Amino acid sequence: MPNTKRLLPVLVVAAATATALAGCSSHGGTAGSGGGDRPDIPLTGTHWSLDALTVDGARQTAPVRSTASIEFKPDGTAHGSTGCNRFTAKAAVSGDTVTVGEVTMTEMACEKPVQDFEDAFRETFTGTLRAELGESGGTDRLTLTAPGGDSLALSERPEAPLKGTTWAVDTLLEGGTAGSLPEGVKGRPHLTIAADGSARGNLGCNNFTATVRTDGDKLTFDKLAVTRRMCTTLQNGLEQKLYGTLGSGPVTYRIDGRQLTVTAQDGNGFAARPDAG
Repeated sequence: MPNTKRLLPVLVVAAATATALAGCSSHGGTAGSGGGDRPDIPLTGTHWSLDALTVDGARQTAPVRSTASIEFKPDGTAHGSTGCNRFTAKAAVSGDTVTVGEVTMTEMACEKPVQDFEDAFRETFTGTLRAELGESGGTDRLTLTAPGGDSLALSERPEAPLKGTTWAVDTLLEGGTAGSLPEGVKGRPHLTIAADGSARGNLGCNNFTATVRTDGDKLTFDKLAVTRRMCTTLQNGLEQKLYGTLGSGPVTYRIDGRQLTVTAQDGNGFAARPDAG
């Protein structure tokens, strides 16, 4: 018959040793393991305003900060805008590293300062980037740094509310294609929906008022009351498109951070941003 009194101390020591080794293994990522066990840096669920980027030591502030932004999705993608064109890319987060795949962008013509910033962004927002979170003035800050030292500076910005925001229309959507407004009408069309459901705005030349019903992601504008100014041919063309969207029955709206998109059932519509003025 085995001597259980002699075996018991050996078993206790072995169990204690195994427990200690298991404890070391579970926390091994904190030192000497390349950070494999570190939690992913929390980037999803926040609308990041793209404030500036630094290339070759020169800092460039985003020309259109009201819409230049990045949002990291839980599905491993990133979506956003450079202030003119919108983009999407694969963006895998591991620890404090973000690996960005090929960036796909819309192809709207942009003003030169915005285009230059967009080109620099595409060169910087790619490959392996080191993410660093900080805080300043009560606002979360995010820095993404490329191996060569070029970097992007971002800050947390709350989503703009549908109601109470003056939305400046800057993009037309036609047949799934996005296009910027012609030079002669830029900065004119806008839309504001009040808390009581009343709406007012400008179609590019004439002002309008209406009542709006909200149901989920749908907006239904009652008949628009429009002023009767004499307008240029360019302005008339824009007004017909915007009136055709708002007066077409229920339209779908979506807010991505600081960008409002309104789409009619035929796929036409417009995109707008909060009016900086």
